[in-house]
Amino acid sequence: MGIVSQEAIVQLQALMDRVDEPLKKTFEVRISLFPFPSDLSYHMLFNASQMCSAIFLFWLKSSPFQNVHQGYRAETLVRFLKAREWSVAKAHKMLVDSLLWRVQNDIDNILTKPIVPAELYRAVRDSQLIGMSGYSREGLPVVAIGVGLSTFDKASVHYYVQSHIQINEYRDCVILPSASKKHGRPITTCIKVLDMTGLKLSALSQIKLLTIISTIDDLNYPEKTNTYYIVNAPYIFSACWKVVKPLLQERTRKKIQVLPGCGRDELLKIMDFASLPHFCRKEGSGSSRHSENENCFSLDHAFHQQLYNYIKQQSLVTEPAQPIKQGSFHVDLPEPAAEGTEIAKTLESELPKFENGNGLSRSISGIKINDD
Repeated sequence: MGIVSQEAIVQLQALMDRVDEPLKKTFEVRISLFPFPSDLSYHMLFNASQMCSAIFLFWLKSSPFQNVHQGYRAETLVRFLKAREWSVAKAHKMLVDSLLWRVQNDIDNILTKPIVPAELYRAVRDSQLIGMSGYSREGLPVVAIGVGLSTFDKASVHYYVQSHIQINEYRDCVILPSASKKHGRPITTCIKVLDMTGLKLSALSQIKLLTIISTIDDLNYPEKTNTYYIVNAPYIFSACWKVVKPLLQERTRKKIQVLPGCGRDELLKIMDFASLPHFCRKEGSGSSRHSENENCFSLDHAFHQQLYNYIKQQSLVTEPAQPIKQGSFHVDLPEPAAEGTEIAKTLESELPKFENGNGLSRSISGIKINDD
């Protein structure tokens, strides 16, 4: 890291030291209700009978951790600086705005608000395909997303936004700190594998919701993804990519790799077979062709069971005498960022021109779209 970068970090830190107390609190430290220690299994963690309940609750309530920076302050400042091309003033505004968003929407407590009943949460999981399949050899979490087969048609927008933010917060408060402790170094980013199986022009109807979600990520969780791997891409994806690629910032374009077929051979260079998302394990293995136990999108998968139990446990600790309330956790929906709005409008206007009776199901395995 160069001298200019170091100076920018020091300047941004000095500005953050002067923010108001509520913002400083959400950036620095709160009391974690239910942190997950990396050396304790989930089985033991949720089996409270193995420890005195009083000690268990005391432990749950008394383990401090950092909300936003998780103890890695410099790395967090760098993320916001990168997102604003190393402009200290712009990065400061972005970070302060993000902290205001957290305070105003009570994001620090979103992991105490389970989506209930369980049948509703299962419907969300079945229509918003996202999960975690394992870790890369460098210790980065592997997040899988079923872009082509996500329908977002089983619940209201607010439930999908709530679920997305909860996964972000669980990643930042539990998964990444645990990985950092295990490897003895800061691990603050993840890898995302995007499955395009089933992608159709009808997905344009979901652009508004997807733009809202991507704007939340861009403004409040910047630079959390190391690389995006795109797999199982049908022909229509090449049309999307040709439209979208010129609109992306160079920093974002460099993170995107489009892999041939299911991407298995390339991904095995950075992760073990056990960490491959289910849709990458053999050719023709799309998001919906696997048992629930190995399908990392399913509520029955270990990751989602752990996440859902985690949130329910936090809810019980927060309000032990109260029944879990139904209803979504409403978050103010942001105005789409300029880049996202331009991409959405361009897709809506340009993609219908590519539609033809035969071309939409063809594979792009032989098409080179990584090169400029």
